[in-house]
Parts: sequence; structure tokens; C-alpha cells
Amino acid sequence: MARLHRHAAVAVIAAAAIMLAGCSGGNSASNNSGESSGGGTLVVDTAFSLETGDPGRNYVPTGNLVLHAVYDTLLTFQGSDSSTPEPDLATMEQNEDATEFTFTIQDGRTFSDGSPVTADDVVFSLNRVAGITDSKANFLMAGITVTKVDDKTVTLSTETPSLQLPAIVTNPSLSILNSKIVEEHGGTTDASDSAKSWLDANSAGSGPYTLDSLDLTSQVVLVKNDAYDGDDEAAYDKIVVRNITESATQLTNLKGGDSNVAVDLSGDQVATLGDEFTVESTPSAQALFLLVNQDPAVGGATANPKFAEAVRYALDYDKLIELAGAGSVAATGVIPPMFPGANEKAVTQDLDRAKEALAASGYAGEEVKLQFPNDNPVGGVEFTPVAERVQQQLKDAGINVTLAPAPFATEIEPYVAGKEAFSLWYWGPDYADTSSFLPFGPGEKVGLRAGWQAGADPEIADLVAQAKQATNVEDREKTFHAYAEAMQERGPFVPLIVPGSSLASDTSVTGLEYNVTWTLDLRTLKPAK
Repeated sequence: MARLHRHAAVAVIAAAAIMLAGCSGGNSASNNSGESSGGGTLVVDTAFSLETGDPGRNYVPTGNLVLHAVYDTLLTFQGSDSSTPEPDLATMEQNEDATEFTFTIQDGRTFSDGSPVTADDVVFSLNRVAGITDSKANFLMAGITVTKVDDKTVTLSTETPSLQLPAIVTNPSLSILNSKIVEEHGGTTDASDSAKSWLDANSAGSGPYTLDSLDLTSQVVLVKNDAYDGDDEAAYDKIVVRNITESATQLTNLKGGDSNVAVDLSGDQVATLGDEFTVESTPSAQALFLLVNQDPAVGGATANPKFAEAVRYALDYDKLIELAGAGSVAATGVIPPMFPGANEKAVTQDLDRAKEALAASGYAGEEVKLQFPNDNPVGGVEFTPVAERVQQQLKDAGINVTLAPAPFATEIEPYVAGKEAFSLWYWGPDYADTSSFLPFGPGEKVGLRAGWQAGADPEIADLVAQAKQATNVEDREKTFHAYAEAMQERGPFVPLIVPGSSLASDTSVTGLEYNVTWTLDLRTLKPAK
């Protein structure tokens, strides 16, 4: 995973930054200098995608960022490692069939009011998400049955193998809530639940911080949980997460000492930061790809598999990466490179192969419309310059492309309905597990958007089924790898770029870590010593 770290080395510059921060007012960054031993206020700027303080109804990035600091889950990921879930509230054992997962709550864990975390809290919290049918997070509990064994033990069971379940339960939407308090404020395990308004103003978790205030349009304030008894003790008295929609403003605030951390900077923007800042640039879990529709009624010229092959080998991926900035890498397949089973290398441009495949496809030089959303950058990567470069590179291979940009709100419906012949889109995981990328297979959700029916490639369809039914990690990873290779060889998708995620902080802060699910891990942030 490519990372860029820059640390302060000039005491005079650091001292000047401290003085500037100390002069700021309101929610400005606190004076946590290199001599600080803890406490104080941390100010984080990010563009809000925030809908609620209720974990059971949350399924957006800023919500994950905030709620991960307030609530514990059964398992978690540490820092930037999203490959192996580790104990948080509980330890886990599973049966050989990967259909039964037993969680044992660790000794001494309590909620912020001092009451112990029990199996009843786990059963209530998970069944609540399953019962709130209008929640975006509801699907996480699909096919999972929760059973209390004793006061400290709970079993999650599935009818079919579910090696992804440990990763699923790390999601902040499946946080464990204090059931007695939530029930007192309208919480239930069915659609009648009415605890959202209370949870938007209060918290009922066991994490290192508690919710002090939440405004969906301006800021969230977290304060230290003095009753916390886990491994991630709060390093700050207060964390203020502010809604700063423009990345340029985030950059200005960070440079001016009005904030400590900026979450949404582009690769070009972090390149302007000097040694008095820390930058964490790393590939995200998102991937930009081209969709080549296989339905003749929709795609026309694109529907021959050889056309997708021609596009795949016509592109110069190194030139596309130039548009993406720090931390970005070429997509090695439909599975991003940080996930188990991903291909080790991306496709290399081969114009001779591209032209040979194009001739075999029956393409006769007609215009092909490339559709894409033009108002929804991913990881700082704008779609329009990527589309323009794809257009030029395909022209060199003999494919005539007309660009057809439109707002996201306009493009999303025909894309989901499988009505776009040739389009540029992106995909990210529903949870930190490679199974999140099986929907690209034939007959699966994204495959059908490309007009790719289940019978179009029985071998790949079988690999999808094998991955879903795997009962041990080693066999599953081998299957994922075979799937990734086959998809890159003959699937109707052309993966392009994995954009970078660039986090930046001043040097009063240590522990800057990117995470696939919650982007910035507030738990790992600490004052520099």
C-alpha cells in the first residue's frame, strides 16, 4: 500500500503554527503542541455525508467516522488494516461450516453510564437493525439469526457459509447499544422503533467518546467517555468534526491553524503542504471502471466480448493515473489491490492486441457514447478529465467515442437499470471484505447492469458460487483470485483507477490512519509528545 508520510523537522515553523492555533477562536484547533501530553480539543474538517447519530439507521461515510468513536462493535479493524477483524467488545469462534459464530463479551466492558454490556444488549442491537426495514443498514443483517446463549455469549448463525460475517459485524451500523436506555426512548426491534430522535442528541454506547451535540449541517461534538474501559482510551477531552464542504477551505483551515485534520484533500492539494504537516495518502477502496454492456439491444457495437477486450488493451493506464494524484494506483481488477484475492498487476497497454480484438468484434467505426456522472468526484478524481483521456486513447486504437456527461442524479437511474451501453462509474465495498466485489459477476447485481446474464460465462458464475460457499479462508482467497483473473481477462468491465485517500494533519497530531469503512480513525489520533 503506497503511503506518503511527511513530518515536521523545523522547530521555528512548528512554534509559529502553535502560536497561530492558540490565537484562533470558536472551534479552532486547540494548542496541542509537540510538548502536549494529552487532552485539549481536536478539530477535524470533512465534507458531511451525515444523516443521523443513530447507528442502526446510519450507512454513510461521515456517520461511520463519528459513530466508530462513540460505539463499540463485536469485532473491529485496527488502524488501516482491513483484512483481519480483531476483538472489540467480544472474542469470536466459528464452526467448521462457517455458519455459526459465537461471540463472548470481554470481561469488564461497560457502557458510558457504567452499566455492563450484556448478551441482551447484543441481541437487541442487532435485531433492531434487522427490524428497521427502512434503514439503509438493514441488509447487513439479512440471513443472520441472533441467539442468546448466556449473559455474556451470543451466537450469530446463517443457513449458508458466511466467512464475510466477521467483517460485517465491524460496521458501525451494527454497534452495540445500551438496550435498556434505548428502549426507554422508543427503541424496538421492529419497524415501530422511534429512538432516532433521542439518539440524534444522545449516545448509548461503550466507545471512548460520547456524543455531546450533533448538527447535520454544521458540526458534531464528541467528548471523552470517562467510564471507557477498552483498549482505545480517548486522547482528547473534545473532538469537533466540522462540515467544510469545499476541500480548498479545508486546506486553508489546516494551513492557517484553524483545524488539526483535513479529511477530503486531493492529491494535488496535499502536495502543497510542507514538512510542518503529516500526510497519509493511500489507495482507497473505491475503483473507477468502464462498463461495456453485453446486451445487443442496449450496447449494439459494445455487446461483443471482443469489444471489451479491445477497450481493455487500448488504454494506457499509467497516463490515466497521472490524473488521480497522490495515493492512487492502477486498478488491477474488479477487486482493489488492498483486498485478499486481488490481481497483483494491472493490464498493460497492448495496441496490437486491442486492434486485433476490435477487428474480431465486428466494430465498423460507429460512434460509441460514453456516459458518466460529471458532478461526483471520487477521492478527488474528477470524471470528466478521465473520460477525455479515455476518449483520446481509444481513438488511437480506432474506436470513436462521444462523451455524454450528466449529473449523478440523471445518470444513476439508467446505470442501475442496465440501459447504458458504455459508461464510466465507480464501486466501493459495502463492508471490508472481498465478497463485496462478487456483484460484478454474471447474473449478479453489477453484472446485470452490464447486460451480463448468469449463463454468459458459466465458469465465472461458478467461481462466484464457490466463493460464496467457501468454508475456509485459504480456499476462499484462491477462489477470489481465480475470479479476479477471469474477470480481468474476459469480463465486461475495464477497471481503471483506485483513487487515493489523502488525510492530512498538523504535527500536533499523531496516529493518522485511513480505514476502508470509517475513513479516518478518530480513536487512533493522539497529541504528539
